[in-house]
Amino acid sequence: MLLTGVGTGDDLARLLSVLLIFIAVLGVTLYTTRWIAKYQKMQSVNRNIEVVETCRLTANKFVQIIRLGDTYVAVAVCKDTVTLLGEVPKDQIEFKVDSGGTSVNFKDFLEKAKLFNSGKNDESKEE
Repeated sequence: MLLTGVGTGDDLARLLSVLLIFIAVLGVTLYTTRWIAKYQKMQSVNRNIEVVETCRLTANKFVQIIRLGDTYVAVAVCKDTVTLLGEVPKDQIEFKVDSGGTSVNFKDFLEKAKLFNSGKNDESKEE
């Protein structure tokens, strides 16, 4: 089949129309994504529950510090369960403000929890 000048203007018009439709779909997608993000952000404003920090232990096991009102609790989150580990005093949580927001020194908390639990295990063995 030989390429000739017949129909090239029609082909160019089709290409431009497809490109315009593609750009319009991208624009609508961008606008919708931003709208959904703002909507979800407004839904979580002024709530009493906030996940302060999450530490991944294995593929589907996490330890989280959660703010419930004015108290902070540590929970273990597994595939099918959520277990309360204990309440964390606010003065033991180290808040660091960086460019990404607020983070907590969770490593120190886990070390303290390990020492606390090892002390309980030693007391139960003595009885």
